[in-house]
Amino acid sequence: MKMRTNSAAGASRRTVLVGLVVVLSTGLVGRTRAEEPEPSYKRTLETYVVPDVTLVNHEGARVRLREYLDTGRPVVLDFFFTTCTTICPVLSASFIGLQKSFGSETQQALLVSIAIDPEHDAPAVLQGYRRRFGAQPGWDLLTGSRDEVEQVRKAFGAYTTDKMAHRPLNFLHLPGGAGWVRLDGL
Repeated sequence: MKMRTNSAAGASRRTVLVGLVVVLSTGLVGRTRAEEPEPSYKRTLETYVVPDVTLVNHEGARVRLREYLDTGRPVVLDFFFTTCTTICPVLSASFIGLQKSFGSETQQALLVSIAIDPEHDAPAVLQGYRRRFGAQPGWDLLTGSRDEVEQVRKAFGAYTTDKMAHRPLNFLHLPGGAGWVRLDGL
């Protein structure tokens, strides 16, 4: 019986991830059929080695990123900064849209946003950002030292020297999977 429960939970998590991939990659969140064609994006399958760094979440708790992302749940990850007025609010609105679309099922996945402006984006600032967007449990915002955040961005091929030049990227990972789906663009 226990084995069946684990199998059902695994199937449910895979279903949630597939749904997340479809919603993120098709731009279904917040769109209507009458709108203009979807913006283009590039979808690739990549292999990343998550660096063994310790970051801090929006509640001030320290998390070892490699272990944190390896929880047995599907992961959707992006990079952002709280003072961004261009692509970051769009990425964040997509996460909120996912939470609304999937309701409590979303908590079977792990939504993670890593702040790329750690000097400004302290845990208290991240909490305010979550409130501004109406985030529900299951979407965690992380920050850390400049060096740790840069290590993570470099590991995911998302590093830029100027935060204003960062790309709209989403990364999706299924537990036990060998790679990450990289969505580059809106």
